[in-house]
Amino acid sequence: MIELKRGITALAVALAGTVALAPPGTASDRAPSEPAERARAGAHPTSGAGIPGTATITEGQVKEVAPGGVITYPSVTSCLTVTVRLWDGGLVGAHASLFQVPGELRSDEILAALKQLTGARPVIAVQVKGAVGAWHPGYFDKAIESYGEGEQPPYPSHPDPEGLADAVSRGLAVPGGLVTVEDVPDGDQSVG
Repeated sequence: MIELKRGITALAVALAGTVALAPPGTASDRAPSEPAERARAGAHPTSGAGIPGTATITEGQVKEVAPGGVITYPSVTSCLTVTVRLWDGGLVGAHASLFQVPGELRSDEILAALKQLTGARPVIAVQVKGAVGAWHPGYFDKAIESYGEGEQPPYPSHPDPEGLADAVSRGLAVPGGLVTVEDVPDGDQSVG
């Protein structure tokens, strides 16, 4: 069974490599115009080469670390962090902010960018940590700043870890049983 999984993973990496080697003049050459496009442009390399062992992920960012690596999420106050644990031991993380930091991803763009960077690689767990009580699950579908004049964004009346887990599961297209949600105090988070 393990050999079968290794074979499938090798095939997926090989197929991803053919996509990553697109000829000049294709979409891979164009400069991204939106924050979500910028995140997609940094899609994972096809091998461990070039993937850092450590990363600091600030609000609105998505990054990856190699197997055995460590992600630091600084100053998690009203934010949520989403860490995808890959089958090979690598981590892909996102720092979702209630309000968009200029030039970075909004809360309704973060899961798509995280899913894109994760690619088709096998996921063994997804950990959501942070200010659970400050987050309405709908913020992953429509960011607070997306509401127009006279529209009222939803506000959480109570912590909804199950709703957040469901929103993350849907956004990443992973089984709900892989997603855990934990309310943690303010401060830095380190995941390894």
